[in-house]
Amino acid sequence: MQKAKLKRTSLYASGANPVNMIQAAFYNEDCIVYDLEDSVPASEKDTARLLVYNTVRYHRPADKYVIIRVNGIYSEYIDEDLEAAVRARPDAIRIPKVESREEAVRICQRITEIEKAAGIEVGSIEVWCNIESYLGIINAYEIATADSRIVALALGAEDYTASMKSQRTKAGMEIFYARNALLTACRHAGVEAIDAVFSDINDLEGLKEDTTLTRNLGFDGKTCVHPRQIDVVNSFFTPSAKEIKYALRVLRAVEEGAKQKKGAVTLDGSMIDKPMELRARTTLAQAEAAGIKIGGDLL
Repeated sequence: MQKAKLKRTSLYASGANPVNMIQAAFYNEDCIVYDLEDSVPASEKDTARLLVYNTVRYHRPADKYVIIRVNGIYSEYIDEDLEAAVRARPDAIRIPKVESREEAVRICQRITEIEKAAGIEVGSIEVWCNIESYLGIINAYEIATADSRIVALALGAEDYTASMKSQRTKAGMEIFYARNALLTACRHAGVEAIDAVFSDINDLEGLKEDTTLTRNLGFDGKTCVHPRQIDVVNSFFTPSAKEIKYALRVLRAVEEGAKQKKGAVTLDGSMIDKPMELRARTTLAQAEAAGIKIGGDLL
């Protein structure tokens, strides 16, 4: 399986909607999330599970990071979902509403059991944990480090605000702490941080404002609920030409300072410190992952 380097955008495709699943492969999202949970009525769970299995196992898009979101850990569907999802061999399985390390460990152990039974390389299927309650936020670091196959935490804002008895707003102050707590846990654990959806699919200006905050905080990507959101979000998580040019100048100044054995290096009158150098290298790494060709040997 070819793992995508960037996870800027994750688009849900309902397992109950074959047309939606087919169309999802032709958009510009980095990750497709074939959904067995919220978008699938109870009467269609079995049909959706079979459809998602066959799509991922035999007709998966070659250029996408493919995820299957199963039903909740305590739902009546979880055992059959995991059997089908693991045997379909996606890049990752997305687990909703994880609240504790013990839950994450138990799910990962079950995935290992199914991999062994199916002759699949153990650990080859990654796990994303959706954090959707105040308890999940409190335990975010323990969840992120529960198993080596856990590579990302994703914030679920609607359920989180419900658990807090707060109101969901476009401004998003009610999830500001949750965003920072999840992001801090992810950075400490070395996994990726995926921001919550922006629910109003018609408000692209609001999406831009929300994604500006998301990127400035330091998130790695954002979940999308509609194809029209994809290009907007991708653009914010892809370095601009101006940012790339500045990053190159920073690293060239650092390199020149090292050659001259300077203790301090300046650029445009400002001191260049280690955090600035790290940000520059991160910018260039993101650009490279996005397929942007950059000259020189500084990548």
